[in-house]
Amino acid sequence: MTQHGYSAAYKQLIRLLERLEVIVMSHQQAAIGQSAPAGRFPISLFSLTAGAFAIGMTEFVIMGLLPNVAQDLQVTIPQAGQLITSYAMGVAIGAPILALFTNKLPQKLLLCLLMVLFILGNAISVIAPTYTILMGARIVTALAHGTFFGVGGVIAMNLVRPERRAGAISVMMAGLTIANIMGVPFGTFIGQQLGWRASFGAIVIMGIISLIGILFFIPRVQQEKSAGIVQQFRALIQLLLMLLVGALGSGSLFTVFTYITPLLEQVTGFSEHYVAWILVLFGFGVTFGNIIGGKLADWKLMPALLGNYAALALILIIFNFTVHLPAAAVITIFIWGAAAFGILPGLQLRIMTMAKDAPMLASTSNHSANNLGNASGAFIGGWVITHMGLTYLPWAGALLPIVGLILGLVSYRLDRKVKQR
Repeated sequence: MTQHGYSAAYKQLIRLLERLEVIVMSHQQAAIGQSAPAGRFPISLFSLTAGAFAIGMTEFVIMGLLPNVAQDLQVTIPQAGQLITSYAMGVAIGAPILALFTNKLPQKLLLCLLMVLFILGNAISVIAPTYTILMGARIVTALAHGTFFGVGGVIAMNLVRPERRAGAISVMMAGLTIANIMGVPFGTFIGQQLGWRASFGAIVIMGIISLIGILFFIPRVQQEKSAGIVQQFRALIQLLLMLLVGALGSGSLFTVFTYITPLLEQVTGFSEHYVAWILVLFGFGVTFGNIIGGKLADWKLMPALLGNYAALALILIIFNFTVHLPAAAVITIFIWGAAAFGILPGLQLRIMTMAKDAPMLASTSNHSANNLGNASGAFIGGWVITHMGLTYLPWAGALLPIVGLILGLVSYRLDRKVKQR
């Protein structure tokens, strides 16, 4: 297809989505800030949760299917593991670039286009005949990941009153945590029983459901005038310190969590069967922490965020001792999951609030920084195991949030000085 043909197809897709939106809008009267029943979030917010659930499945389900993918596509398991790395790099590098050049599109339309891209990438994964095509499909899907959470975070904030914005972000992010508890194990089971392609087929169905929810329930967002590219970059530079703080939090999690199975089996003494259930419990802790973190951030944003970093460091220090005691280790892992993900809603809100000229780019860059933190954490954990041993992982994991806490305090003090002028 020629360049003109691709351009015409893109314009036709946009026109189709706009027509669907007109049809949907004629059947609903929704406005930004319209309050839901007391104490409840609007149903439109849960359309974003569904999208986050689908994205969480496509990001993590591959981890449980690497042997199946490697055997089917006749590659080694380390080569198949590069499908995970390429996805993370697609989120980290590609998503901010995509956000930068799509910021003038209406936010609801952009959200729909991202879900179409997500569905397309996973559909190609279902039928990918070669490793190279599957790699390309994963990268395409990753582009939708980071930008979805960028624009989704902006929309979530605008769907509720100002004092509930962090809570709204936590509801959207709950889709990721629920995917880890239910979606990923279910997707892995489908892949092991029906073949790994069936798992991506299930994700395509979830993506379609999310797209329908966005079309019917997300209201048309009244956008402020978009800042120019230069202004957006200037706003992003001011956020680099907080982005580093976020990366340190994610790095702390993946320094330990990447190697949690050998840690629990070889140090704590659990069998493989029990480790699986402990990870489910960790997932419940993650979900609990995400919701509570949102509520605390709505109460006192920076004190709650800094307190969470201090708690995360303390819990990992305690884990150095409880890892040798099975019952205590299980309790610690639940609390660790809550602390690790309790950071996310407040961090997202802090970054988006600081970058008023480029909230979508800032939100997307936050997810990119977190993915870089994930990759760095896995590398740090591997280095620690090679040079020091498994038992030193929690110590290394505790060091990163301590550095994040110090940098967060610096950012907080700088912000207060600016306000006092």
